Amino acid sequence: MLEPVQYALGAASGSVVGLILGLAGGGGSILAVPMLIHVVGLRNVHVAVGTGAFAVAACSLVNLIGHLRMARVPWHAAGWFGIAGILAALLGADLGKQLDGSRLQFLFALVMLAAAGLMIRRRFVPLAPRQSATGGRVPKLVGYGGATGLMSGFFGIGGGFLVVPGLVAATGMPLISAIGCSLVVITAFGLTTGLSYALSQLVDWALVLAFVVGGAAGGLAGLRLRSVCAARKGLLEAVLATLIAGAGLAMLFR
Repeated sequence: MLEPVQYALGAASGSVVGLILGLAGGGGSILAVPMLIHVVGLRNVHVAVGTGAFAVAACSLVNLIGHLRMARVPWHAAGWFGIAGILAALLGADLGKQLDGSRLQFLFALVMLAAAGLMIRRRFVPLAPRQSATGGRVPKLVGYGGATGLMSGFFGIGGGFLVVPGLVAATGMPLISAIGCSLVVITAFGLTTGLSYALSQLVDWALVLAFVVGGAAGGLAGLRLRSVCAARKGLLEAVLATLIAGAGLAMLFR
């Protein structure tokens, strides 16, 4: 049982993740597990992964609701990508639960550094939609979805930094549509991973509630601020990438 102050820290951590998701449209969910470990103080890494997975799903759902007011979601692409990813996420979650907690943290730190690098690269080389043959979309969606879902389940992360480039590469859809589609997929991945960990009794439900409440408030605030900060989106992504890289290095050295 955690102390009351830890639940308060969980709500605060959720608000930070939700705010980042609302402002930048993605990337913030990868901070959920590190914040649960190093800010809230969870000692069991697997409980942090399971709890963080539900938190990621809830934060993504809040942002999806706001996104639906601004753009349409390509549900056909989300369906193929999501189904393949959900099946792979189940496998990834089972593999992650069998790995020692310290090794899981080490690999998670490497993933954070890779995510930060991809975000910085995307700032200088923006994703550009391309034309693709309709006949080749489903196999590519299944392939990208399976690979992303496996990583999502293994680490308990949303994987938005991989989902958006995968959707654009597979279908050539506009970036705004890919972001909306990714929120659908990330919600599904988070729920799948979270349920897998819940069946193994590796979820702190009270902490999930605290994180979700904070994440919902932060997400709504981020959505309201997005239009104000739209001209500085590149700067926001650079700051987020730096924050993710710093957290990854801190985990790596520990």
